[in-house]
Amino acid sequence: MEFMQKVIKSIIVKADKIAGFCFFSVMALVVLNIVMRKLLNLPITGTYDLVGLLTATGIALALANCTLSNGHIAMGLIIDKLSPAWQRLIDIIVYALSLGLWLTIAWQLFVFGGTTAGRGLVSATAMIPIYPFIFAIAFGVLFLCFVLAFKLADCLKAAFTRTAEKEEGR
Repeated sequence: MEFMQKVIKSIIVKADKIAGFCFFSVMALVVLNIVMRKLLNLPITGTYDLVGLLTATGIALALANCTLSNGHIAMGLIIDKLSPAWQRLIDIIVYALSLGLWLTIAWQLFVFGGTTAGRGLVSATAMIPIYPFIFAIAFGVLFLCFVLAFKLADCLKAAFTRTAEKEEGR
């Protein structure tokens, strides 16, 4: 399990770098489009399409690393006042529900990507095939599922370790 976590973590770090490249590309494309429009009166065709596709891809690829580093917003104000046992229970419930939701989303994204590829759908103005972006988003969500599964396993392990320690102490 530890080896698998290291492999997934290295993939997630690479996906996060790709996400950073997506965001940099969006910034460069928007700036270049503005400059081209103002100086040469020649806008870049499909800028809107590319910005949308790259932004969605970047967000999806960055989700797993954000979750791995606990960079997300947590509802700690109320939960921190509860006992550690209740906190673990809430974490288990949240991770289990999140994993179920995101697995369903990943599955449907892979289905949608396959359908999109089969139909040959392209973006509106740039005529770029959109299925590679859908598959990249699906993989980003799948990486998030791996992180959620590892966090759920850690919570369950901690909960059962605490329970076993309490039973042995009696």
